[in-house]
Amino acid sequence: MAQVNDIGIDLGTSQVLIFQRGRGIVLREPAVVAVDRDSSKILAVGNEAYRLIGRTPGNVQAVRPLRHGNILDLTLTQHMLHDFTAQVIGRHLFARPRAVMSVPTAVSETEKRQLMNIMFDAGMRKTQLLDRPIAAALGVGLHFSEAYGSMIIDMGAGATDIAVLSMGDIAVANCIPLGGDSFDDAIIRYLRKKHNLLIGERTAEEIKISLGTAIPPSDRIEMEVTGRNLLSGLPKTQNINSQEIFEALKDAVNDMIEAIQSVIERTPPQLASDIFDEGIVLTGGASQLAGLADAIYQILGIACGVADDPQTCVVAGCGKALEDPQGMKDYLGDGRHYWSRR
Repeated sequence: MAQVNDIGIDLGTSQVLIFQRGRGIVLREPAVVAVDRDSSKILAVGNEAYRLIGRTPGNVQAVRPLRHGNILDLTLTQHMLHDFTAQVIGRHLFARPRAVMSVPTAVSETEKRQLMNIMFDAGMRKTQLLDRPIAAALGVGLHFSEAYGSMIIDMGAGATDIAVLSMGDIAVANCIPLGGDSFDDAIIRYLRKKHNLLIGERTAEEIKISLGTAIPPSDRIEMEVTGRNLLSGLPKTQNINSQEIFEALKDAVNDMIEAIQSVIERTPPQLASDIFDEGIVLTGGASQLAGLADAIYQILGIACGVADDPQTCVVAGCGKALEDPQGMKDYLGDGRHYWSRR
């Protein structure tokens, strides 16, 4: 029987969200850890660590333990998950809740088992894994239990999961190392090349949110951006506009659409026909790039829509699996999606 303190975890590249049974989403923090490189001491996790990005002395590094859907540093991931779960369930010896965790499809079997061990050490009595496309589909309320093709694309910061679902399972899928970080990197490279202006990740993200678009902008919006002049080494303020940022993002957006097309080309014809009839659903924070759904429609000719709250779809799907473990056992109970440490 499910316990009230059972939790669902969306382990993302840029954010970690935790759902607690009976309470909803109780934690939403950046997946960032600040480390003293000299002593290897962990100084901060989550929001506190995120505030240090670009503002630390040379011996302090604010890093993401996950990148492009893969675990780069297992020790930092372990510390981060310990900290976040302790914030939610406390450090009670006898709590031992159950956890459902979503993971990108690019995570290896070895990494999955390592995550199970981390969660056991953090106080979970059992941890079940849920592929991100299935978690996102559950969170959106997509019906994919019948012999009918549905396409969902979960666009995170470091990776994008593209999946065709049918009969309650993944029929065709691909996980590509493109996402919100790729858009940020494209903006950084563009401003470096065109304006000799060096900016940080946080500034690039602010530009993406304010000016970013996947289709030619109808209005020319401008903003001032401050960075470092690569020629003089001094601070520099530059006016940039939405047309420039469209040019900066164009190649990354086209790469994303080509990856979607590749999955459709590998999809059985009948399921592909269903997708053309019903369209594509976008979830994840990177799906909020202005005009992205329109760009996909213009190139592929398939209707495309963004979920109402795309950033919480995956953790909401984990929450549904917690609320109805019997009804969701087909997604959690087989050898592909389920491990427990006894």
